[in-house]
Amino acid sequence: MLAHREDLNDRLGRRIAEQTTDWGVEVRLVEIKDVEIPEAMQRAMAKEAEAERERRAKIINARGELQASAELRQAADTLSPNPASLQLRYLQTLLELGADQNSTVVFPLPLDIVGPFLNSLSRGGAGAATNGSAPVPVVP
Repeated sequence: MLAHREDLNDRLGRRIAEQTTDWGVEVRLVEIKDVEIPEAMQRAMAKEAEAERERRAKIINARGELQASAELRQAADTLSPNPASLQLRYLQTLLELGADQNSTVVFPLPLDIVGPFLNSLSRGGAGAATNGSAPVPVVP
């Protein structure tokens, strides 16, 4: 009703004019000034509006997630060809985590970095110096 007020004014004016021309009354203008909506209808409209807002918010969040995942993929594609850049990114992240003064930091490392160290441990420490790999430093 509120969205199509002009159309309703025109239709209502024509209807009233049809009824009043026999009486000699000419209708020039009909205008809806106020609409009283029942309380139950107001609640239903409020629920519908809230559902629409939630739907839009979910769409916006989903688009944000899609853009973030595309950016992460692009970053991964940029970092992956050069292992040194990936290691620098690890160190930068570790520095950022250290600024928060957390007592425990769980930092994932790829198996190709930790693999030689794990292999030397599984052999009981034997051959750690002969395989040419340097020990991996452990950050407390």
